[in-house]
Parts: sequence; C-alpha cells; structure tokens
Amino acid sequence: MKIWHIGDTHTYHDLLTIPENIDMVIFSGDCSNPRDPYHNEPQVREFIDWFGALPIPHKVFIAGNHDTSIERGFVTKTDFDVAGIHYLENTHITIEGLKIFGSPITPSFGTGWAFNKARFKLDRFWTKAIDVDTDIIVTHGPPMGILDASYDRANNLEFCGDKSLLAICIVMQPKLVLFGHIHNNKEIINAGTRTIPGMDTVFSNGSVVTDRKFGELSSNGNIITLNIS
Repeated sequence: MKIWHIGDTHTYHDLLTIPENIDMVIFSGDCSNPRDPYHNEPQVREFIDWFGALPIPHKVFIAGNHDTSIERGFVTKTDFDVAGIHYLENTHITIEGLKIFGSPITPSFGTGWAFNKARFKLDRFWTKAIDVDTDIIVTHGPPMGILDASYDRANNLEFCGDKSLLAICIVMQPKLVLFGHIHNNKEIINAGTRTIPGMDTVFSNGSVVTDRKFGELSSNGNIITLNIS
C-alpha cells in the first residue's frame, strides 16, 4: 500500500506534483484560509473538486482549524461522499484492511478557528475516540515533540503539539500517525517523517507550506509504503 500524505495546502494544492502509482491519498486538514465561513466555503469546494479528481483509488480527508465552513456545516460529509472522498470527523473507516481514524481536533488557540478543544479535555477525548486496534491515526495537529517546533510571540522556540495525543500513540503504537498544522518556519523544518525510540510507528507531518511564504510550496508531502497482508 503506497500512501501519499499531504496537508496544509491553504488553497495552493494546484502547485503540488501528483505522484504516480499511489494507492491512497490522505489529507490532514487546512485546505482553505479565511476564518469567516462564508468566505471559506468556496475555497473548500474548489479543493473538493481537485481532490476528488485525483487519479488515486482511495481518498481520505480530515478538516483543520482553517476549514471553518466545514465546522459550521456549510460543507458537509455528503459533499465529500459525492466526490468519492472519505470524510472523517472523529470516526473510523477500514480501507484495504487498514483501520483509519481521523479527527480535525486541535488544542485551542486564539478565537474564531474551527475544531478547537481545550488541552485539558484532550486526554479523555482521544481515549474515548480512538479504537485500540487502529492502524493509522490522522489528526490535524501533531503529537507533542514530534515535527511540531515553532516560535511563540516572544520568538522563543516551543513545541506546539498535543501531549495527550503523544501518550495515546505510545500506548496504541499504530503503523502511521499523520498530521500537519505546524508548518515549516524560518529555519525549522517540520515537514517530513520520523520515528522515535522504542516504536515502529512512522510519524508524518504532511504540511506543504512555510509560514509567511504562502504561494510557494516547501514540500510535496510524504510518500509512505505499508506492507499489508
């Protein structure tokens, strides 16, 4: 199973190079930009048209904090279904024997963003939401300490990911954990894949843009091959 993981296109999906011989494409949120859901909706619908037309057998999508028109219900799961896209919102699906969980939830920051939840509520949320036999976890935001480095408002380096999500991943040890949300930033490279000691899980940040440099891509996503029986 050859999987192309992308995210955080922020309307620049047309700049991506579509790889060949891909079995599944998974998008981990933020296809759009505006906080205002009325302005956001046309961007999401344009992305659905593009994503649905990709010559790839299986297509999986979760929303991100920028995709406000989805949270508000202006764009619905039916819109994705019609385009041949599997839309996941705190739900599971099994494709080619792989059990996939998808969620748009990220820790709260600022106001007006979609699918935010207070950090202190996330441990209970993930524990209840994710089945223990899940093979692939797709979230918009990263687990803490994994491809999640950025700068705070005082220009201090910080790790922005979710500690509760990391704990769940360590316990469940899925095959893949796919996310985005935290882009490349200045000299920091978050896009890419990595593993951590003691785990076979591959962690992938599929974000394709760099902060303050929207309009050009710094990554074409990640291609991951899984051996499935």
